[in-house]
Amino acid sequence: MKLTRFVATAEGGSCFEEVDIPLDVERAGAGGFTFMSSAAFTSDCVCFVSLPADLNQEWHQAPTRQLVQIISGTVEVTTTDNEARRWSSGEFFIAADISGQGHRTRVIDGPAIVIFIPLPHAVLA
Repeated sequence: MKLTRFVATAEGGSCFEEVDIPLDVERAGAGGFTFMSSAAFTSDCVCFVSLPADLNQEWHQAPTRQLVQIISGTVEVTTTDNEARRWSSGEFFIAADISGQGHRTRVIDGPAIVIFIPLPHAVLA
């Protein structure tokens, strides 16, 4: 399964990259079905956040490496190489630029509700 992640660059900027989350753990489900999943992980401090319609944040870093899901609305992130990407309801991305200049965030046709899921260091590093 592919996800977009944005990270800090060696030069102190930020950029997008694609990561593959392996679905390589075989699990037996009810009714005799077999399905594949990712490795499980635990996360502290999961929270839902309501972003106001007029949110337009200037450069800032992610407070921690985190998986972000858009519950409602649309969020746009711009990295220092001036690439902008948008995510809407049901979509995920990984915010991992915890150093450097960071990224800009704005809500498109807001408000938006998101869930932040901090990632343990070894998960999707």
